[in-house]
Amino acid sequence: MSTGGGKGAHAQISENNIIAFGIAGGLIGIYAAYFLVDLIGGYMSFLAGLGAICGILWGASAVRRVSSYGLGTGVPSIGMLALGIGLVATLFGLAVGGIAGPIISVISAAIIGYIVGILANRTLGIGVPIMEQSMTEIATSGAIIIIGLSTAMIGTFNFEEVVIEVIATGYMAVIFIAGGLAVLHPYNANLGPDEKQDRTFATAIEKGAIAMILAGVVASINESASGTLTILIGLLIWYIAFTEFYKLVKRDAYKITGSGLLPSKEELE
Repeated sequence: MSTGGGKGAHAQISENNIIAFGIAGGLIGIYAAYFLVDLIGGYMSFLAGLGAICGILWGASAVRRVSSYGLGTGVPSIGMLALGIGLVATLFGLAVGGIAGPIISVISAAIIGYIVGILANRTLGIGVPIMEQSMTEIATSGAIIIIGLSTAMIGTFNFEEVVIEVIATGYMAVIFIAGGLAVLHPYNANLGPDEKQDRTFATAIEKGAIAMILAGVVASINESASGTLTILIGLLIWYIAFTEFYKLVKRDAYKITGSGLLPSKEELE
């Protein structure tokens, strides 16, 4: 059950703009990587990692909005469920969709997420007004994240290759954990009465960059030409986002003090 009953989190960037950014940016990055890998070279698969970051930002925004209703420990459960829906929808869409696989995956995730959101509110009695929409958004962003990071790892979203090179190898666990952390952690990391959208988003981008770096590491293990470039771009994004996060923390903190080094054993005695 909801323990809060809030009216939603304050937003500097509108919800609709974030949704459009997540869907459009995610799919553009995925498809750009897919086509440019064939036209230019394997190193272009880093674009799918950028698409995954778009999906991560959208997912983190949806978690932020639903969390503002006081769900507490229920938020990670909702997030893991929604990402699981995204994985199921991804495998279905890529298996039946061919070149349209990512689009079918996104549509499938939205439908399943909405149905689960209805069940959560009407059957389990969660009682959050935006539960249906939030489950839809997190599940759909999860599909984009999974496809984006998979494509960044192997340079394609072809179903057979994803199954062999991402799922059978266990790398899907890396995607699930890194993607889940990037979506669920930002709001918790900035939780409190002074939580701000820009600071939470900076955390989401920073965590998304880490997921992109991990995708680059996997690509390097697979001897892909994109590995080093993906890691370097991920590191650059991480540095920029973390620097911005630190700046926003100093902006919002009541007071910043240095505690110094812990006392030595001799000093304590």
